[in-house]
Amino acid sequence: MKSPKAEHSHYMPSSFLERLGLAIADGTLPPHAVLRIDELEAEHKVARSVVREATKVLCSMGMLESRRRLGTVVQEEACWNLYDPQVIRWRLASSARLDQLRALNELRGAIEPQAARLAAGRISLEDGSDLVSLAAKLWAAGQGDNQEQFLLLDIDFHAAVLKASGNPMFSQLHNLVREVLTGRTEHGLMPHLPHHEALQLHVEVASAIQRGEAERAHAAMSRIVEQSTEEMGDIWFRQEGDAREGAVPETAVTEPAAEGGRRTDN
Repeated sequence: MKSPKAEHSHYMPSSFLERLGLAIADGTLPPHAVLRIDELEAEHKVARSVVREATKVLCSMGMLESRRRLGTVVQEEACWNLYDPQVIRWRLASSARLDQLRALNELRGAIEPQAARLAAGRISLEDGSDLVSLAAKLWAAGQGDNQEQFLLLDIDFHAAVLKASGNPMFSQLHNLVREVLTGRTEHGLMPHLPHHEALQLHVEVASAIQRGEAERAHAAMSRIVEQSTEEMGDIWFRQEGDAREGAVPETAVTEPAAEGGRRTDN
């Protein structure tokens, strides 16, 4: 699932494409809005060729449609290629960030546990050992203070499970999972240090897959995705509470949340 942007960015200023794509993803340019090349050229102070190329890329993503004698029209979200990594990034940078993360996690919940189950029956002895080793490295990184290293290892771990499923369609979803894991980190929806349970669950997934314990692998991966959703929701609502209350002390935000039944510490 290669992003069309990656095919064109070497000769087109990405900043204009980024601005236009994000404006559509965020609703600043709403569905059915008509964009005209001369107006975009003047407003953004870019060359006509840059505008044409950007609209071409966005049309390939389904975000725009060129219509004769009318112009280029912003399309409804249902028309977008929602699996395109660049579209995912723009949606994660929009005001609907939490909804996007929730939708992506629901998709992960449908795919990754099944991938873990299949991997338990199909993984080679060597790849099984490598997966356990990767889980151990992930555990060690989670005990330290290097969030960047932890993120890279986490991406590698989930990609390895998808590949080990033996289903090439599952394997290609590693780009989607990468954007979810990267996006939640970049937008502050990840604990500074991973919770012990999350680290243990990754070890359990790897161990179950290596031993061929399909149902155990499925259950542990399901819990990883569920916990990710819970963490993001808790942090999001905590941030929203801080914003509404003018950055009040954390206890003033977390205590009411606990009374409402939402976890404040995973």
